Amino acid sequence: MVRRSETAASAWTRQKVAYPIPKWYHLGMSKQIAVRLDDDLVEFVDEIVGSGGQPSRAAVVTRALERERRRMVALHDAEILAASGLDPELVGLAEYAVGTPLDQ
Repeated sequence: MVRRSETAASAWTRQKVAYPIPKWYHLGMSKQIAVRLDDDLVEFVDEIVGSGGQPSRAAVVTRALERERRRMVALHDAEILAASGLDPELVGLAEYAVGTPLDQ
């Protein structure tokens, strides 16, 4: 029985319905947002999901945003390194790395 002063959600919580939301669900979720994308971008995302490349649209968007964040951090780091000049200890390491084949 729902009291007039409570919402359906609080009544659901109070009654301890047989199908509660699992605790693990809340661990991976933070905030839900809505975005508008051009049709061609949505089709592109759906192709990735449809091919099995990612499990969901959210996974595609999350991966793209994480990549963009890493790019911005790397750009910021490059600006700091450019402003500070060469580090004598890293110059030797860089010269060694240039001469090392990538397939090892």
